[in-house]
Amino acid sequence: MTPELLDAIALGTAAGLLGLVTGSFLTVVITRVPERASLWPRSACPSCGGRVAAKDNIPVVSWLVLRGRCRSCAAPISPLYPVVEATTAVLFVLVALFVRPLAVVPAYLYAAAVAVALTAIDARIGRLPDALVKPSYPVLVALLALGSWISGDWSALARAGIGGLGLFLAYGLVHMLVPRGMARGDVKLAGLIGLALAYQGWGPFAVGALGAFLLGSLWGVGVMIKRQSGRRTAIPFGPWMCAGAVLGCAVGGQLWELYRQLIQV
Repeated sequence: MTPELLDAIALGTAAGLLGLVTGSFLTVVITRVPERASLWPRSACPSCGGRVAAKDNIPVVSWLVLRGRCRSCAAPISPLYPVVEATTAVLFVLVALFVRPLAVVPAYLYAAAVAVALTAIDARIGRLPDALVKPSYPVLVALLALGSWISGDWSALARAGIGGLGLFLAYGLVHMLVPRGMARGDVKLAGLIGLALAYQGWGPFAVGALGAFLLGSLWGVGVMIKRQSGRRTAIPFGPWMCAGAVLGCAVGGQLWELYRQLIQV
């Protein structure tokens, strides 16, 4: 193996393990923050109230070993837990391997963790808690600023500020014109997504912003067809904003260049 491949394997493994641990913590955030409950003490079975032992709190593995049931009362344990843990781990690996410069990887690891939590919460209760969204602004800005300071790329930070403000205002305008079509939580989340996308470039920003509406629309049409329901079917948009952001960061630059080449033909 080449040194580069060994470095990538080591970095990906470390990021994956960190993602599993972070995902385990996020399951607590997802279940307790909407209820405004404390994140401490240790997790407990929602059925019998018994504290989860350390040996039963290993991300993904414990759920599989216990076959999705509480060791004490055998009550079913939601598959949300291993799904969140595994998803966070995968996103952390992708961020560590493909986000550059390395100086901004911590910022995008944080953004990925928040995106997982908000996606799960919005899908479950149809709300994006301010307790997660608002504090993420100073944290993400600080981490991106630290990355710019280390890499010396201050133009990316300026672009991120413009993108964050622009997407926030765009969503705010939609909310003013169609209050029932765009929730306030979506507007607040838009600024965060704009920051993360625009830091990577205007291509990722454009693809990520438009991708949210495309993915959300496709899902909404599918839901209406399946339920044979009308236009008033409520579809949480936060998950699709986060999905669009992942799409933008992953392939936004390439898709944008392809689009530019097509319009120049």
